[in-house]
Amino acid sequence: MADRVGTSRGALVRWRVLAGSAAAGDRGNAALELLVLAPVMLALIGLVIAAGRTSIAEGAVQAAARDAARQASISLTRPAARQAALASAYAALRADGLACKPAVTLDVAQGFATPLGQPAEVSASVSCTVRLSDLLVPGLPGSRTLTARFTSPLDPYRSRALELQTLSQRRHTRARTVGDRLLR
Repeated sequence: MADRVGTSRGALVRWRVLAGSAAAGDRGNAALELLVLAPVMLALIGLVIAAGRTSIAEGAVQAAARDAARQASISLTRPAARQAALASAYAALRADGLACKPAVTLDVAQGFATPLGQPAEVSASVSCTVRLSDLLVPGLPGSRTLTARFTSPLDPYRSRALELQTLSQRRHTRARTVGDRLLR
């Protein structure tokens, strides 16, 4: 029995010596592994942040285009539609925390020129440039331009105000036509 205990102690001692000598040769490897893996991990974190930022910005641009088209479709005149669409697009992007100067394009001319009773629509397109340069990830572009387009129908039976002249403009036009007749 004593031999067995001594043998197992000897094997344990030999294993510790062998393990200790192997561990002594691995000193400093953890720092080297950290040095190699840290830039890779930081690049992956930067890519995840860039993907999240782009995804959130894309949703905000789509919402801004949808809001702009909807506001333009419920307006009575082209100028009012243009003003309402721009205001709603800027407000939607600001509400989502997207700091960019959007380019809003509206196609309202054909919709408001359509006679009553016929289907018509207005379209809004919103483009916004999202900065990615502050992430400092190699190979990642400095910015990305996101564009969304949305079309909203006009009510076919709702009156559409034509681009009528104001009362003072009509008076000046009448005065000129009367004056032209007198000169003839």
